[in-house]
Amino acid sequence: MRLQLRVLAVLAVCSAATLIAVPGLRAQDWEDVQIETVDLGGGVYMLTGNGGNIGVAAGEDGVFLVDDQYAPLTDKIVAAVQAISDRPIGFVLNTHWHTDHTSGNENLRNAGACIVAHDNVRTRLSAPEYSEFFDRTVPPASTAALPSLTFSEAVTFHLNGGEIHAFHVEHAHTDGDAIVVFKNANVVHMGDTYFNGLYPYIDVSTGGSIDGTIAAVEKALALSDDETKVIPGHGPLADRAELLGYLEMLRAVRAAVAEAIAMGKDREAVIAARPTAKWDEEWGRVWLTPEQFTSIIYSDLSRER
Repeated sequence: MRLQLRVLAVLAVCSAATLIAVPGLRAQDWEDVQIETVDLGGGVYMLTGNGGNIGVAAGEDGVFLVDDQYAPLTDKIVAAVQAISDRPIGFVLNTHWHTDHTSGNENLRNAGACIVAHDNVRTRLSAPEYSEFFDRTVPPASTAALPSLTFSEAVTFHLNGGEIHAFHVEHAHTDGDAIVVFKNANVVHMGDTYFNGLYPYIDVSTGGSIDGTIAAVEKALALSDDETKVIPGHGPLADRAELLGYLEMLRAVRAAVAEAIAMGKDREAVIAARPTAKWDEEWGRVWLTPEQFTSIIYSDLSRER
């Protein structure tokens, strides 16, 4: 029963885990998307809709967003924020470059928000990016959608009587990921370094790696305790114990694939060995298949460093 409820929760939050781009959704499809708000306490909230989960910190100094989903949803997202606070959206921090986390940038910048991200996010958004996994090229974003403030290692915002700290994690989901810590509320936003209840997509084509993803999760765990609320890039709100389970899965699958490669097995043989079998029922039913996830890890670990 617990697994069934978990799968239903993942389906509800990730009804369209489209990640890099939504191919030609109709106006009616966008109309059907509902933005849901989860109050995490301490003036921090999680918004879900279509695309990456959004973090919100609200107070007298204004509103701080983490990610902004798709441009056609901006009005709905703003309405959800206005139900929380009548203060303006001052900052939007992108956890990485993928369009399901950044497509609202231009709309929100035109409304007065400052867009913030790691240096590599601006670089990736500025040029066409090819995804080998999806066999698709994502066109560059408009100039107005590019982050106007970037950082290389970390940045701290002192807002609403608290601290919001963002730090770069290298070669994780992409080469430009940031984890965001709402210190006073004990909330961590993982971006797409964490997919809750889903096998994660690691964008090897734009600098992602399994080792970097594991390191990112380890860093987040070092900053958390049993009371920490964890916002994943996709999937329902999590806690430290669930993040530990995710780390266990990542480490085990990585080790199994690496061992198979060392034995000289090719991609098909590694997939056939089912290194993810222990987790397939829980993690492989909504987004990536076990075969797709194994293939991504194989691509990463078998390439020349």
